[in-house]
This record gives sequence, C-alpha cells and structure tokens, in this order.
Amino acid sequence: MAWGWVGSALSYFGSASSGKLSGAPEDEPTRKAIAYGSAIDSAGQVVNQKTTLGLPTAWACISLKSELVGSMGCGAYSKSPGGGRQSRDDHWLYELLHEEPNRDQTAAEFWAGQVAAMDLWGNAYAEKETLGQRVTALTPLRPDLMQVTRNRQNERVYLYADRGKVEELPADKVFHLRGITLGGDVGLSAIEYGRRTLGGAMAANKTAADTFRAGLQAAGFMETGSAKLLPEQRADLLEIFDAWVGEAMRGRIVPLEKDFKWHPLKMNPAEVQLLESRAWDVEEICRWFGMLPILIGHAAKGQTMWGSGIEQLLLGWQTLRLNPLLRRIEQAAKKQLLPIAERKKVYPEFNREAVMATDSAGRAALYSAFGQNGVMDRNEMRSRENLDHRPGGEYLTVQSNLVRLDQLGMAGAASSEQQLRSALMGMLGVEGGDIEALIAAKVQSMMGHNGGPRLED
Repeated sequence: MAWGWVGSALSYFGSASSGKLSGAPEDEPTRKAIAYGSAIDSAGQVVNQKTTLGLPTAWACISLKSELVGSMGCGAYSKSPGGGRQSRDDHWLYELLHEEPNRDQTAAEFWAGQVAAMDLWGNAYAEKETLGQRVTALTPLRPDLMQVTRNRQNERVYLYADRGKVEELPADKVFHLRGITLGGDVGLSAIEYGRRTLGGAMAANKTAADTFRAGLQAAGFMETGSAKLLPEQRADLLEIFDAWVGEAMRGRIVPLEKDFKWHPLKMNPAEVQLLESRAWDVEEICRWFGMLPILIGHAAKGQTMWGSGIEQLLLGWQTLRLNPLLRRIEQAAKKQLLPIAERKKVYPEFNREAVMATDSAGRAALYSAFGQNGVMDRNEMRSRENLDHRPGGEYLTVQSNLVRLDQLGMAGAASSEQQLRSALMGMLGVEGGDIEALIAAKVQSMMGHNGGPRLED
C-alpha cells in the first residue's frame, strides 16, 4: 500500500473529499473533475492538487517548507537527571525517525513528503509496521485514497482503497499527521478552501499564456462596409486571418480590402490589470500556505530583498509558522509511535538549529554567548561543528575571565581586580600581597637616613 512520493498520488488529481461546487454546470469537464476529486471554481478552472502545483507560487511554497523540514532531521532524546536532555542514538525511535523510516526512503524524503501532503491534502498518512511494541517502519499512504471514519464503538478507523478493494485499518496501525483542524478526525485542505483564489490565479496564467501565444494580437470584428459576403467568402477571410495569428506573425501587416475596417474585441493586459493581478495572486497564495512572499523571491513594492528587516521577517516566520508545524509533528510522533510507558522518558525533536547551518556569523555569536554565560561547554560546541573534543573543554565557564563555575569564589578563581592586585604586589617584591608588610619594609628602609634616628632608638 505504499506510495513512493507525492507525485504518484498527484496522478489521481487530488483529494477524494472534494466535491462539486454549487451552481457548476453538469458538463463533461465538470463530471471528470468531480470523478477525480476536483472542483470547478468560479473562474472555470479545475482546481486540485495537480493543477495547484502547476502554479509557481504554490510549488515554491510547498517545496520550500517540505524540503526545509526534511533537512532538519528528527532525533530522539531523553531527560537527564540534571534537568537537561541527552541524545538517545541507541533507541529504536532514533533509527526510525532519523535514519531509515522505511526501506524505500531516506528520512529527509519521508518528512518532506509528509509535510507536502499536509499542505496539499491537509493530512498525511503512513502505515506502521510493528514488532511487539516497537514500530519498525513507516510506509507512506496516499491521502487521496484514504477515508477516516468512526465505528460503532466510536473508535477511529481508516478506510484505504487499495487496488480495487477497501481495507479497514485500525487507528493503531496508521501514523496520521493532521494540518489545521477544528477538532475533527481530519485536517482541512488549503486547496479545497482556497480554490477561488487558486482558480483565479490559474485563469490569469491561462489568459497571459493565450495572449502571448497569439502574439499580443487582439480578437475582434471586421466591418465589410456595404458589401455582403457569401459564406464561402467568410470562410476564406477566416482562413486568411488565422494564418496571421501567432508569435511569428507579430508586427507584420495584414492587407485589408476596400471599405474593410477592424474593430478589436479584447482588452489589452494593461486594461485588465493582468500583471497587477498576477502579483497579487502571489501574495494571496502565500497566505493560504503560510509562507512569506519574500522567502520565495517575491518582494512587495518598495521592499528590498536583503537587510536586517528581512532577517527579522525570517525569524518571525520561523517562530510563528515553522515552529508550530514542528511541534505538531513531534507531538503526533510521540503519541502515536511510543508506548505509553516510554512517553515520559523518550521524546522526538527536530533539530531547529539546522536552519542556522549556513549562518556562520549567527552560530559564532550563539556559541560566544553560551560559552561566556555558562550555558554550553567548549566540547559541546565542538561536537555541533563535528570537531573532536579537547582536554579541559568539558567545563562550563562564565565571562569573568572564563572561570569554571565550580571554582567561583575559590582561591584558584580570582577576579580581575584580585589578579591586578597580585601582579602589583609581585612587582613591588612583596610576598603574598600583604600591604602592611610593604609599608613596614618601606619605613625600615628610610630610618637612619639624613640624620634621623635609627630604628633601634
């Protein structure tokens, strides 16, 4: 029941949950669209998962988000006695989520496909193969062939249409990721609810393509004056004008007979504000898929593509959009993959710092702050950069000359003022830094000079 990639499911043109729009004509394209789980929007376009991916904006939004999550890596961790966390590379959950979810996919491909399915269908499914209480594999299932319902015991069951028959899978055999939901059993599809926006964008793209394919030549009527044309003459004229339509004929002169006048019918792209509407479609589609337009290369009017403002927008998107998505996946994996007895001991988590992998300045600033404030030791930093550990690098330090935390207040961890005092005493030749001994030695050296009394007197 596996499907290797999102594209194999797209060949069936979308989600089975979609239906016919009210008021749509019962024509042949409509019936075919309904049969494939699509919908005809008000602009007359077939809107489904496959046609949506034909929009450059939708493709960029879905591919960026899915590939980013797939590249982050999901590991397994447990809480340490000191309240921190430690990596559980020896746990089977790590092998499942980080190394090999199934025999056909890498972990990056699996998570990218799951996130893409959530964007396209609102849901992502994978069949769980188990050995006792251990999940050994997660095999993706096509969302367009899945129906979620409840049995008489009010238990969630999954009906999967596979090779001409429907197989019923219990909830404990399916790993189910839901997108935005109103508390139901399935997530809501952005394509289903945003079909008017998507259909308008498809119609604008089609209009632009048709306009350029015609060589920017407008359709219209030809006035023949007082002459009345015979049917054969009309057919000849249509054949002549068809030969002058197209990109290759643009700019050429078409001869007209006497008293013939041309009356254009279509408006040019500027009159229908075609370019402005296509730019607006980019921003609208980004809203449906939770993406900042600047991240897919679309800058608003007067907005630059670089600078500290864009950096803050990126951080805001990571905080408000990407992190909630990761938390949704982590909690679903913890609840659906781990036995109840292990849920308080082991938990999955994505490596959010992978987003900073190419930002060397950001990593350096982070390590500097962590090292100077006793948050992370040097060997932990070196491990994150794939460097070997160094002797003495296992100690936490603070900014006061990078003193070890366990030696604060001890003689071996003198402050900068104390070290300066000791250095001055050493320059003056005083043992132990005793200021009283320094004064006594100075007085003794001065007694008896210039006719003064001796120290003994």
